[in-house]
Amino acid sequence: MDFVAGAIGGVCGVAVGYPLDTVKVRIQTEAKYMGIWDCVRDTYHRERVRGFYRGLSLPVCTVSLVSSVSFGTYRHCLAHICRVRYGSADAKPAKTDITLSGFASGLVRVFLTSPTEVAKVRLQTQTQAQQRRRPSASGPLVPLAAPPPCPVPPAGPLPGPRYRGPLHCLATVAREEGLRGLYKGSSALLFRDGHSFATYFLSYATLCEWLTPAGQSRPDVSGVLVAGGCAGALAWAVATPMDVIKARLQADGRGRQRYRGLLHCVLTSVREEGLRVLFKGLLLNCCRAFPVNMVVFVAYEAVLRLTRGLLT
Repeated sequence: MDFVAGAIGGVCGVAVGYPLDTVKVRIQTEAKYMGIWDCVRDTYHRERVRGFYRGLSLPVCTVSLVSSVSFGTYRHCLAHICRVRYGSADAKPAKTDITLSGFASGLVRVFLTSPTEVAKVRLQTQTQAQQRRRPSASGPLVPLAAPPPCPVPPAGPLPGPRYRGPLHCLATVAREEGLRGLYKGSSALLFRDGHSFATYFLSYATLCEWLTPAGQSRPDVSGVLVAGGCAGALAWAVATPMDVIKARLQADGRGRQRYRGLLHCVLTSVREEGLRVLFKGLLLNCCRAFPVNMVVFVAYEAVLRLTRGLLT
């Protein structure tokens, strides 16, 4: 049941948080933006509401699987640890057990999410790449005394988008960059998701324990909302530095290869933009994570309670 509950919770979370995720990726990969509102205004001005949902279809199709695997792996790993250490899967786990199970959950999801993350980042940053490729409207200056002998032909149409959609993006990346291209940035993704999911599940379990009323085994809906929101914000606070590097590595394939790997990307980014570059999008990540994970955990707990009620 944890797999089903995780799948439903994940879909609900994506529906709430995707527009802000687009803004976050653009801020992290494009130096031209001065802040969150600058990116929001620019995106809306050039692309309207549709621009905030670029690359959405693939995450919606895959997030149920990914979230299901994340929550299911966490619960099954935790049950196995409790069975080995305490003799029963229902025993109360220690904080170390929760941390290890969360870490395992984060590592497992990397193998599923890396290709979809590559497609998502490429689609979310595609407009900026197009802007850079467009030819300048102003050509070389021509003296007034020597006009051209024939009319200048009108400029050709602006280049269309490189990727027509998520599946076309995945196929193009696989054809041009091979299987390795689909797992670009996976090293940063491993560092990001491992410790962030350990923080995620540990903080949620701890906050649920604090917010559970005396005489009850679980917190009420308001407790789940607070615990889920805080857990998401804390996890993204931990994950943001590697999230920046991950986004830059995955976006680094639109006709240019700027970074040679994880360490080179970190050193180049810090040298050019300072240490603060590793915290680009931190505020946005935390603000987005709070409502998203409120929804995720409320849906997750609701489905678990419903299925338990039906089975008893």
